[in-house]
Amino acid sequence: MFIQTEQTPNPSTLKFLPGRVVLPNGTADFADSDAAKRSPLARRLFEVEGVRRVFLGSDFVTVTRGDDVDWQIMKPAILGGIMEHYTSGEPMLYEQAGAASGGDDAADDDEVVTQIKELLDTRIRPAVAQDGGDIVFDRFDDGVVYLHMQGSCSGCPSSTATLKMGIENLLRHYVPEVVEVRSVT
Repeated sequence: MFIQTEQTPNPSTLKFLPGRVVLPNGTADFADSDAAKRSPLARRLFEVEGVRRVFLGSDFVTVTRGDDVDWQIMKPAILGGIMEHYTSGEPMLYEQAGAASGGDDAADDDEVVTQIKELLDTRIRPAVAQDGGDIVFDRFDDGVVYLHMQGSCSGCPSSTATLKMGIENLLRHYVPEVVEVRSVT
């Protein structure tokens, strides 16, 4: 198995591309080892000293490190953990522990929320996924769109600029009801 790595805009996060499907639907973000209980791969990666966050996308895994560790030391252990997971035959996520995010039920959404989600899914999320992250809709309230920044976007120094200059401008252009975009932590 050959796993490629890519830099992300967040210097504390690396993107790992195993050349196989990671999650067929949605994404999963694990902020700590307690949250990783529902994913054998995430649990395995949190065993590597210095791992602070794990994010699973459609065909990639992003890992965020602490400031006190070096990628040169961590990378071989992370690559080994990903390879071990694929050879183990274990699932990415345990079924009973809940589904991956990103598959919202849109039946109750009003027209504005439907437009916002459509733009996020077609124009924004694919671009953000290329950088090893994801942006998930939380809610729309009084003209403000609240979004969860995940993967390499979480804690990225340029995420505020992306949120304000990119996403907010795009949403305001296409959806006049949008006046602001904020990140939800």
